[in-house]
Amino acid sequence: MRITLSNGCLLIMLVFLLASCTKQVSFSKNVMPILEAKCLSCHAVGSEGYEASGLSVESYEQVMKGTRQGPVIEPGYSYFSTLQIVVEHRADSSSSMPKDSAKLSSSEIQIIGEWIDQGARNN
Repeated sequence: MRITLSNGCLLIMLVFLLASCTKQVSFSKNVMPILEAKCLSCHAVGSEGYEASGLSVESYEQVMKGTRQGPVIEPGYSYFSTLQIVVEHRADSSSSMPKDSAKLSSSEIQIIGEWIDQGARNN
């Protein structure tokens, strides 16, 4: 019984250690540069993507506001966040982003997903 308890404690410590090693993703340093480079040309107030959806990526507040249909970010849940779905091209092709240009790189998609999973904070 004691060995099982020790192994359980070690497992719990390992999980906490691995969780603390996860790099904190910053909206301003990591996510916003991606949005500026890949999304802002269409999703700024007055541009085509904004007019079609109501989504502006000009600021954290506007990203969190989302579209006319509602939020595109579910803090803590990238898999269910519309922004993640469209950049991963899990939506139908007419909704996948960016439209009419190259897909985001896997590292860019991962950064956005990690930021959302970490709570989508304004940091």
